[in-house]
Amino acid sequence: METAIIAGGCFWCTEAVFRDVVGVNKVESGYIGGSVENPTYKAVCSGSTGHAEAIRVTYDPLVITLPEIFDVFLGTHDPSQLNRQGNDVGTQYRSAIFPLDDAQADEARAAIARWDGEHPGEKAVTTIEGPAPWYPAEDYHQEYWDGEGQRNPYCLAVIPPKLMKLRRSFQNKVKG
Repeated sequence: METAIIAGGCFWCTEAVFRDVVGVNKVESGYIGGSVENPTYKAVCSGSTGHAEAIRVTYDPLVITLPEIFDVFLGTHDPSQLNRQGNDVGTQYRSAIFPLDDAQADEARAAIARWDGEHPGEKAVTTIEGPAPWYPAEDYHQEYWDGEGQRNPYCLAVIPPKLMKLRRSFQNKVKG
């Protein structure tokens, strides 16, 4: 198993997408890239800690490659929006990749270049950051869409379109 850490707005939304991707064994919501140790959801949401809401994806590289993980990531949120995704505004909702080594950083740069090449007139503002400590989010944020999220009006408005985009754009990468 290998691991990738990505931030694409609300972690409930990115977690829901990656839980449906073949080869992904685990998705954990958390915080990364800030200046406060052991941040809380409330502190991160205030924008005062510098952390991004992110997910840590554990995947089988024999089933899905890191470039494919990054392509799904860039293809299921809007990487051209600076510090926002839809109505979520602030640096905690930035589009970012947190490579765990130089090879992941190279793959991140290549994925951003691919996205830019496929979207003339747009440019990804996704940052490549790190290294940085990972802090798991509170338990109630984990697997949020599968529980509380399907009763949350925000999630009901945002997550189904992302899942439809996953199914439409990455048909061969969706769990059956």
